[in-house]
Amino acid sequence: MKTSLELSDAQRHQMHDLYRHLHARPELSMQESETASLITVKLQALELEVVACGGTGVVGVLKNGDGPVVGYRADTDGLPILEDTGLDYASTATGVMPDGTGVPVMHGCGHDTHIAVALTTVRLLHENRDEWAGTVVFIFQPGEETGVGAKAMVDDGLWDKAPRPSIIFGQHVWPGIAGTLDITSGTAMAMADSWKVTVKGRQAHGSQPEESIDPIVLGAHMVVRIQSIVSREVHPMKSAVVTIGTFHAGLKENIIPASAEFTLNVRTFDPDVRDRVLSSLRRIIQAEADASGAPTPVIEEITNFPECYNDPASTAELIGHLRGGLGEDSVNEVPPVMGSEDFGALAQAIGVPSVYWFFGGYPQEKYDAGTPIAGNHSPEFAPVLEPTLSTGVKAATTALLSKLA
Repeated sequence: MKTSLELSDAQRHQMHDLYRHLHARPELSMQESETASLITVKLQALELEVVACGGTGVVGVLKNGDGPVVGYRADTDGLPILEDTGLDYASTATGVMPDGTGVPVMHGCGHDTHIAVALTTVRLLHENRDEWAGTVVFIFQPGEETGVGAKAMVDDGLWDKAPRPSIIFGQHVWPGIAGTLDITSGTAMAMADSWKVTVKGRQAHGSQPEESIDPIVLGAHMVVRIQSIVSREVHPMKSAVVTIGTFHAGLKENIIPASAEFTLNVRTFDPDVRDRVLSSLRRIIQAEADASGAPTPVIEEITNFPECYNDPASTAELIGHLRGGLGEDSVNEVPPVMGSEDFGALAQAIGVPSVYWFFGGYPQEKYDAGTPIAGNHSPEFAPVLEPTLSTGVKAATTALLSKLA
């Protein structure tokens, strides 16, 4: 059984410098132009075939003779978060949201870790070509946070521009114990659907409510009734989460507005449950509008994340390799998580299996101390460099070498 390649001290230090550089320079989803340029330069320096794809996506093809074709994906975008880590390389970057709003930007989900790990893995495989044969397709994907990046690359002809792999691997740093991996067989992460709902009413002065159709009262009825979907329409042995994240209406306390707006997010593991929940949402939203004599509400999709599914046979095989490379106690099989990813769209587009796992970013001592642990998307999210980064490289090379000749 092939195991991972070992990093030298010099390679590890280079990876740390690269990580710090990336962490200080995050870019918003589908705006990762400088990040894409850096990745392109790094890949071209190693003489990989490099193509742009999906706007700010980059694909690097590392060929090393005849053999299997394997894919590996790393995401590249940051988040609209004001960093509060206290790191001397903390981000002070800013960006502009699609609506024109200026925001601070942070790598608050660890995608800087993913890029540094992937580029180091490229270099490690390139410098040890006598250890393997085949082709590795490295996919540096933009726009994961908004759920559009994987689809953008597929729609832009990813699998016409790059060799089609027999399997695709991916991983994500999270607030687990550094040096360990967490992996799930089968459904690994939830599907996610986000909507914006515009509730239409009729404006009136607050002293003349009889002249109005109050969208705030109407929207409140929708929000409350929506809470019954999971408790009364989803089988008790199934899982679903429905969250109302925002509610906005009106400008003055004595004016009944003409409209209200709320956003919602749905997480499900089962496609049938997803269909049932989304159908119920539409039914309730329309029914409450009808009950109030209001116009038909407008429902707009914000994001849609596909299922992240780990092929059971491939996952079982990989777990054996990972435990051989990292140690029996360093690889944990865990239940699926309600978080979402668009990683699955890459493999689904060509009907090949994929496997996705998590690697920890915090030392055991932090857990033992009982202090709060900052999770992904927190302004305080700051994985320790080691053994986090080296574990990511070891996991990536172990997975790739398990399939290469």
